[in-house]
Amino acid sequence: MDALNEILAFLACPTPKSWIEKAANPESLPILLIDHAHCEKKAASTAMNLMFRYVDRSDLLNKMSRLAREELIHFEQCLALMEARGIQYGHMSPSRYAAGLRQSVRTSEPGRLIDLLIIGAFIEARSCERFAALAPYLDDELAKFYRSLLKSEGRHYQDYLSLAEAYAGEPIDDRIAHFRALEKQLVEEPDEEFRFHSGAPAQEDVAA
Repeated sequence: MDALNEILAFLACPTPKSWIEKAANPESLPILLIDHAHCEKKAASTAMNLMFRYVDRSDLLNKMSRLAREELIHFEQCLALMEARGIQYGHMSPSRYAAGLRQSVRTSEPGRLIDLLIIGAFIEARSCERFAALAPYLDDELAKFYRSLLKSEGRHYQDYLSLAEAYAGEPIDDRIAHFRALEKQLVEEPDEEFRFHSGAPAQEDVAA
């Protein structure tokens, strides 16, 4: 619970109730699980990309290697859950969330690396917050699965943030504040598509 409270303090806002209501609707479950699986796969890919780009940073290599392995395990677990429920995994357009955060990434180093690590921390933190927010509304199997992800995903958030602080060599409060405000905007503003990291459902989507 302490880790979750820390994450809630790190984020600027909770997930909108309208998103939770949409996600808790049984009709939304296939989209939720398919996109969640995509998110786990992308998280592993992001960690691997950092490993390939920053080969001279041993701390990053070790933490991202472990993170990538864990994310792929979560991906496999999502696939197993979907298969048991007759939900077919397939292509799905990504939400605006991650791309929206990355629009503010600086182009020169080490600013680029610092920003990517901060973004990684926010994505992992938001995932944890949504796991916890959704669990009470899901069936027992899914609720248990989402609660089990809280611990590892919480550590991922800490890994990203600690690496950003270590490599910056100076306070990064301003950059964290910048991405915190941007993340809040992406989470709270109306979103036409429902995805695991999407914003508040657009009004017509809610009505439907």
